[in-house]
Amino acid sequence: MEAWLRKYRGYLALALVELAVLGAFWHLHRPGPAPIVISEPSPQPSRTPGHLVVYVSGAVESPDVYTLPEGSRLKDALVAASGPRDDADLTTLNLAQPLHDGQRVHIPALGETPLPEPSPPPAANPSPAQPRPGDALNINAASAAELDTLPGIGPVLAQRIVDDREVNGPYTSVDDLERVRGIGPSLIEKLRPLITVQ
Repeated sequence: MEAWLRKYRGYLALALVELAVLGAFWHLHRPGPAPIVISEPSPQPSRTPGHLVVYVSGAVESPDVYTLPEGSRLKDALVAASGPRDDADLTTLNLAQPLHDGQRVHIPALGETPLPEPSPPPAANPSPAQPRPGDALNINAASAAELDTLPGIGPVLAQRIVDDREVNGPYTSVDDLERVRGIGPSLIEKLRPLITVQ
């Protein structure tokens, strides 16, 4: 064995050197781990807060038109107008009252009769005017024009109601409307809280 090692030790040394070189080469040129990418989440678009414009008048330091954030209260309008004057009467006001766009805010002076509370803005799609409870329409005395204001009754049905009343006499109950051509039970139920017979 020693003879064999002496005979081939040059080859063995060369093989070890080659292995060392290959190992070093591989170590230096091996691919590194994939880079860690830290990405921050993109910010979500936030809703732009709305605003409203109000006119502040009366016993304030700076009466004027002011733009306030949506959801503001009467107190915010008072602060925007640099506060109340010394003669302002705040006891009659609800400082927590929500404001709406286009509103006039009047701060009364002492001894001044306060303006009536502003009504909220009208709905975007107001429903047609209907009689208020207690203002039921008497179908025995109503004109065709008045009957035409009822939901589901147009000018043709309104005239038929008047004609039927004149020919067959007054209605004794709301259900008698069934004798008018074009009026059925479902329409009568819709009209029942709005009409009466007298």
